[in-house]
Amino acid sequence: MNQDHEEPRMRAFAVMWDCNGLEAIREIVDPAMKTWAILGNKPVPRENFNIEHWKLRARFNSQRHYEIYAIGVDGNITQEDIAEMFKQDPQYAADLIRARGEKLYSDRRSADEKIAIV
Repeated sequence: MNQDHEEPRMRAFAVMWDCNGLEAIREIVDPAMKTWAILGNKPVPRENFNIEHWKLRARFNSQRHYEIYAIGVDGNITQEDIAEMFKQDPQYAADLIRARGEKLYSDRRSADEKIAIV
């Protein structure tokens, strides 16, 4: 069995958006893929982001009401697919990820919060 050309059965992505829309999507590399790469003397896949940097950005820009989620998806779904989902229907995409993903950070404004103009 040649594992070089197999599509992963599942993928995981970290997704970050705020009140202005989608800001970032990054694939979370499975630790097992790293281990197999090391054992097979192959290049080790690396994540090109640090989730703690995302959280720090969100905390220092609280006026933008950031949300950061991790979500597991079918192996055929790509970053581009998730970005396209946000482009087509941002509210649906956010609601779907909230329902099926794991919240890593949220500054989401609650429905009870209202802006009072005096």
